[in-house]
Amino acid sequence: MATPEEIRRRVEEADTARSARRAAAAQQVGELAQRRAAILAQLAEVERELGDVVVDAQDVIDVDELAAFTDLKSSELTGWLAGHKPGRGKRRKTAAVPGTQSDTRRASGPRTPTQGTAPDSREGSTTTGLGTSEPLVAQAS
Repeated sequence: MATPEEIRRRVEEADTARSARRAAAAQQVGELAQRRAAILAQLAEVERELGDVVVDAQDVIDVDELAAFTDLKSSELTGWLAGHKPGRGKRRKTAAVPGTQSDTRRASGPRTPTQGTAPDSREGSTTTGLGTSEPLVAQAS
């Protein structure tokens, strides 16, 4: 029968070999996953370029004719065409039209109720005739 020390040594040897195989497998998977990610990025770039070329050539050749010349499927070319994202144009600021709500809010400044009138209920307070302010209580619906 093996002594406790011999058992411990055998377990450690088995664990060391298993740990080394586990570490090697994890390292190999990590490296391959990084390679795969790089290849996918390259493929996405090539597909974007293909879409750009197909879009740019549409004025002189249609997809079916291009497919016939290149021995590619029309569906592949159409897929690249559909995946093509047009360049973003300049964003234009919309000018405020005089008399619109956005124009009047900027020009008028903060609204303060006059004595004896109640402001819009969205402002959170009511005004009594004596100029005191009472908070509104929210109603649950």
